[in-house]
Parts: sequence; C-alpha cells; structure tokens
Amino acid sequence: MSDNSRRPLAVFDLDGTLADTAHRQHFLERKPRDWDAFFAAAEADPPLARGVELARTSAEECEVVYLTGRPERCRQATSDWLAAQGLPEGRLWMRGNQDRRPARITKVEVLRRIGRGREVRMLVDDDELVCRAARAAGFRVVLADWADGSEALKDAQEREGRT
Repeated sequence: MSDNSRRPLAVFDLDGTLADTAHRQHFLERKPRDWDAFFAAAEADPPLARGVELARTSAEECEVVYLTGRPERCRQATSDWLAAQGLPEGRLWMRGNQDRRPARITKVEVLRRIGRGREVRMLVDDDELVCRAARAAGFRVVLADWADGSEALKDAQEREGRT
C-alpha cells in the first residue's frame, strides 16, 4: 500500500474553484445553451490563484483529488489543464457523459465512495448547493467564493446537471 493511501483527502472542484470560467460563460447565456463550445473553451481557462494555492498547500498533508461536473469526454483536456497549471497530481473524478443529475447529488455520491475508509479532510467547491449537500452528509466544506459567479452556470449546474 502506498503512503498516499493513508493520507487524508482534499477534494477540489474545477470550474469556479480552480478554473476561471468567466470567458466562456456567454455560451450558457444563450438559448439553447452551447455545451460543446462551453467545454471546448475550458482549455483556455485562467487559473484562480486562491484555489490553486489552496490545492498546493493542501498537498503538503493531503492527497489531492479533483471532483468535477465536467463530462468524461473532457478528461484529456482537463488533465492537460491541471498539469499546465502545476497543480498537484491526483485522481480526476468526472461525470458520466449522459449523467444529467444535479451536481449536489453526483458529487456527494462520489464523496461517500471515496471517503469509505479514508478521511475526507475537505471539499472545496464554489456551488453553494453542492456545499450545503456535502455539509449535510457530514463532510467539511470550504466554499470557494473567490470567482465571480454566473447565474447561468448556477442554473445549469442545478437544472441541467452539466458541470
């Protein structure tokens, strides 16, 4: 068993927590929403300094893992982005390509799964509904309030289960 398997987990969301999505919000503000363009533009996301710094400092004591509502089809671009930002290596948990459930449901499911037999030291996420659900399930939560939120993105996270 690796030493990492005994370390507590620090779980980080991506969009709005580590990645600044402001430049691609316009794809969600039109009707119909252009999800393909929204996700394709993610490669150009600037990093959010406060989130990146928290991930780096968390890696000193914790195993960092990433939990995103991005669909599985975005795995390679997402992995490349994480590496390009110099973020700690860690497992990347993504939403199934056809899974449209709200993030507050899918993320808590994953937290419960990865928390079996492991301490989840914290979840860092910008979605207040995800944070509320995770807190209700007994997880320690850090609300990532350092990015400008988008009402269109919040609506999409809850109603369309896309991020």
